[in-house]
Amino acid sequence: MSGAWLPPEQFAELLPKAAAFGSLFFTDELDRPVQLRAVYSQSHPWQWPGGCMDAGERPWETALRECREETGLEYDGPQRLLATVFGLPGKKWPLATVGFVFDGGRLTPEQVGAITLDPAEHDDVRALPLEDWRPLMPPRDFARLEAVMRARRTATTAYFDAWDWGDD
Repeated sequence: MSGAWLPPEQFAELLPKAAAFGSLFFTDELDRPVQLRAVYSQSHPWQWPGGCMDAGERPWETALRECREETGLEYDGPQRLLATVFGLPGKKWPLATVGFVFDGGRLTPEQVGAITLDPAEHDDVRALPLEDWRPLMPPRDFARLEAVMRARRTATTAYFDAWDWGDD
């Protein structure tokens, strides 16, 4: 290092760029993960309510907004971080990814049944036992799901850094 300080805007140009997301993770009353099937992603078909942060938005605000937009659910429970997710950029996504997965708690059968999907984004919602998700998801998606379930079960926040975009 030369020891010379750069103006903030020049220094910022040297830093890696990342997209940030917030999401809510739900299970049903039987502790089965609740996921939405994306219509726009063959490589990552099953997802939690969530998405990229808007300008000026914090991860928690993003998780709440995206949940409302994607499911019609208004979450008003505690703000509890389950996991932080990180991924390096790849050929099809040029940015690193930094995500915050918050615990949305357990949904009653009535709440699961009341989920209203945005057909432009999702076409199915399911609550399945953990192992039943394995054949429906790529291995790293399932590993992320396992990490989040373990974080919920142990009350220990997970750090999942195998979310690289690679050649997806």
